[in-house]
Amino acid sequence: MRIGFDIGGTKIETRVLDLNGEEVFRNRVATPKSYELFIEAILESVQAAEKAVGVRCSVGIGLPGAVCPHTGRMKNANCTFLNGHDLKADLESKLGRPVYIENDANCFVLSEAVDGAGKGKKVVFGAVLGTGCGGGLVVNQQLITGCNAIAGEWGHNPLPNFSPEVDGPARTCYCGQQNCIESFISGTGFSRGFNQQHGTDYSAPQLIELSQQGDEKARHAYRMLVEQIARSVASIINVIDPDTFVIGGGMSNVPGLVADVKLETPKYLFSPQAIVDVRPAVFGDASGVRGAAWLAPESEEASLCS
Repeated sequence: MRIGFDIGGTKIETRVLDLNGEEVFRNRVATPKSYELFIEAILESVQAAEKAVGVRCSVGIGLPGAVCPHTGRMKNANCTFLNGHDLKADLESKLGRPVYIENDANCFVLSEAVDGAGKGKKVVFGAVLGTGCGGGLVVNQQLITGCNAIAGEWGHNPLPNFSPEVDGPARTCYCGQQNCIESFISGTGFSRGFNQQHGTDYSAPQLIELSQQGDEKARHAYRMLVEQIARSVASIINVIDPDTFVIGGGMSNVPGLVADVKLETPKYLFSPQAIVDVRPAVFGDASGVRGAAWLAPESEEASLCS
């Protein structure tokens, strides 16, 4: 069986999947505030999971951040106490087995590629539209992370065809670049743009609700959001041409949004007659922890059971 962890700023979620991807155990504990306590929490969670299911399991961890391929140490983690530590080596030493660690967006797309919206497809790109705008690429159910561990970070490329007349004033992203995709099509970017233009203080869900109620300004903002997402999706399809483009995160739950994006995307493609397979995620918020569980290769799972 496989243990998957989804690490957040406030909680550590644990799930165990069997060989068929069926969930057989789940647990949640608060995220500690120090590195030492974090290690202890993971060890205790593994022990609790294995006691519940009665077998030794593989261990995969998904978190906002990444293992630097050049140093082996954590970088860009939202739990900042992890940064600079060799989390993988420390956990492997304590657990006596390999530990697999990946960015949470990568875990999302791996989950959807293995047995979710991209099941049976060769090339799957996944995008998480929420507070931010993460992404990941899976080929033949194998993550493609790149030599710098930034493959799939589509959100920090410039918004395609940006025009101040259409998209509004230029925006500076927290990463330091101008007009990043994330600054427009994430929930945060969507509400920020509207509020700056109209002097309001709406959240993204409130704007969507206003749009559905017929508010003309909110409806215009929604139509623009769809166009901006379609442009961004097309830029990935023009480069990678995936079999399936999966959209998850809070924005994917907006009724009709994924279908609207699918309809608008072809106009921005090099091949307007292309088949465009844009789908919502199957497992929703559970994709991250499920993808973490799928990180271990089958050979590792077999060795633990032998």
